[in-house]
Amino acid sequence: MDEKQTIAALAALAQSTRLQTFRLLVEREPEGVPAGELARLIGVPQNTMSAHLSTLANAGLVKGERQSRSIIYRADLERFRAVALYLLKDCCGGNASLCAPLIADLTPCCPSKEVART
Repeated sequence: MDEKQTIAALAALAQSTRLQTFRLLVEREPEGVPAGELARLIGVPQNTMSAHLSTLANAGLVKGERQSRSIIYRADLERFRAVALYLLKDCCGGNASLCAPLIADLTPCCPSKEVART
């Protein structure tokens, strides 16, 4: 991940409909959501959603896969991880305690399978 790619990803998310769409796709992982259903759920016309999905795809944040007559969209979580890591790299300047609150806030959203079993 480089600065140019990070700026493109952040720019793609810097619009309300695209941010809502990306968040919805993250919630619906790993199944994904058909483009038409995304438009309906977000409340925008299908052609508008198509333009927003194109912007997100060009930034590498979503991927579409044709299934029969539909295109199923999924969030590219690896790409989003790369963006987040680019932003946070060396965030603590060698002092891990500075990043500890951020890590603690992120951890509960996705408990590991080992934690979930106990």
